[in-house]
Amino acid sequence: MRVCATVMAAKMEETTASELKERLWKIVKRIVDSDDYTLQNADDAIAALSSLKDFKSRSNSNRTNSFDDKLDEFAPPTEFRCPISTQLMIDPVILSTGQTYDRPFIQRWLNEGNRTCPQTQQVLSHTILTPNFLVRDMIAQWCKECGLELPQPTRDTDEVVTDADRGRLKTLLHKLSLSVSDQKAAAKELRLLTKRTPSFRTLFKDSGDVITQLLRPLSPGGACPHPDLQEDLITTVLNLSILDDNKKVFAEDPTVINLLIDALKWGSIPTKSNAAAAIFTLSAIDSNKLIIGKSGAIKHLLGLLDEGHTFAMKDAASAIFNLCLVHDNKERTVREGAVKVILNKVMNHILVDELLAILALLSSHPDAVEEMVNRNAVPFLMKNIRESTSERCKENCVAILYTICYSRRTKLKEIKEEEKANGTLSMLAQCGTSRAKRKANSILERLNRSQSLTHTA
Repeated sequence: MRVCATVMAAKMEETTASELKERLWKIVKRIVDSDDYTLQNADDAIAALSSLKDFKSRSNSNRTNSFDDKLDEFAPPTEFRCPISTQLMIDPVILSTGQTYDRPFIQRWLNEGNRTCPQTQQVLSHTILTPNFLVRDMIAQWCKECGLELPQPTRDTDEVVTDADRGRLKTLLHKLSLSVSDQKAAAKELRLLTKRTPSFRTLFKDSGDVITQLLRPLSPGGACPHPDLQEDLITTVLNLSILDDNKKVFAEDPTVINLLIDALKWGSIPTKSNAAAAIFTLSAIDSNKLIIGKSGAIKHLLGLLDEGHTFAMKDAASAIFNLCLVHDNKERTVREGAVKVILNKVMNHILVDELLAILALLSSHPDAVEEMVNRNAVPFLMKNIRESTSERCKENCVAILYTICYSRRTKLKEIKEEEKANGTLSMLAQCGTSRAKRKANSILERLNRSQSLTHTA
């Protein structure tokens, strides 16, 4: 019965994965075939690709977890265990000294710069790893006799977690509960480990208690009395958020998001920058965008953008752009005064490309359009099209003008007069990118139609 259920689940996953691939192919084809694809098309492609990746990760994880669970019932012979990990070898290889190790663990040893055999301490004549097919076949036969299926070898040495890693993490988390000097030392080491050792990041994905222990020195709702400690812990969160498996766990933990917001409000500039970068990374998942949007983080990201620190503005802008890819967050961002902040920056030639991209996203919201019109954005956008050397900048300017033109008929006269004086849109319709040409031509057609209607009236 169990085997039958497993087969059915595998077939269901395969069917679903096939459907996702078919859907992704259609979306990508639509994007490739059209010069003027919508942001929704891009979002759909990202969502389909993300779902496909989740299926693959779950599939690999389920196979590995199932094998590990069953393996707990047996005691592999010593000669089948890797001397480094003490676990059953999946991909046994021979070192130049003749000793056999599991490939991921000995490769990691070599990657760390070691040039001796871990067992004999002999200096290696070379670092070539030779597959030990004999031992592999013996292990496979032993697994078969135990009713186990040996997993396929993995070549991703970054994902290998050793008992030493687990022990080190346990020690560092304990130090975070001791004196301030111990906390600072532990936080600094955790920051370095999570940056340099990708496998270390995987230790945080399955336990909310680990996250609680990590952030224990920080008190929510106030400024941290030890800025260097806060910076190291917030940067550790940033490093951990790079791992896809951590993204959902971290965003769904209110403590993590609240402490990131505290860092945006009261942290040093590097801490604020890394908090914004962490929010950007976590918001790669659509469900996280909504969670972060509801948390109130957008207000403080805009505050960081408004402060004008070069070091942090780009991280804040990237996070805001990501969050605004979902409709609900556009409204929140407009309500928090984004249009005023962004226009002030771009009119002072600060992060023009990045911020106009956000403004183009927000232009689908009527309140954003109204505020842009009230703040006299049209002349600036037209001037930017004429003078900018960035094609991306011109595209976003004309996209915003297109929305204004079709939402606010009262601005048609101003756009028409500017076009008559400088030929801005006509020039873009001839020399711009394919998307910019489409938008420019659509506006020109609109201007011509309005002129015809005026003469008819």
